Amino acid sequence: MGLQPPRKRNMSAEVLKYTRQEIEDLEVAPGFDRQNLEGSVPTLATDAEIREALEKAFDYRGDVTLTLKSGERIEAYIFNRTTGATLADSYVTYFTPTANDRRKASYADIARLEFTGKDRAAGKHWEAWVEKYNQKKAAGEKNIALVPEALD
Repeated sequence: MGLQPPRKRNMSAEVLKYTRQEIEDLEVAPGFDRQNLEGSVPTLATDAEIREALEKAFDYRGDVTLTLKSGERIEAYIFNRTTGATLADSYVTYFTPTANDRRKASYADIARLEFTGKDRAAGKHWEAWVEKYNQKKAAGEKNIALVPEALD
């Protein structure tokens, strides 16, 4: 059996009659513009500000620097968080460049948060990749593929 041409899977005639904008307008949960957090230092004066900042740090695709109330500074990539009823019951789980194991810090122990690393996901939209691919294809390049950029 030879290769089959790509086809639109599970796309009913009902769906195909709408434009992309019309479909996006029907979203239950609206999208959001990505905030450029790289280099920022959020205010951590209230419990709500701490929770909001650490939620953003969880969504951030780069390293952050945590300064604990003890004075210890930790360069970390936050990959998980557990939110409890209080700051003492809430934790971020992270990796550091110098340790192989995962670690965690209580929200209550964090005095400062800095978005110090490069946001690896900034500007990396599917549409941008497709456009780059189409430009290469139109220029006659061969053996092209959609591949992610190197992380440096």
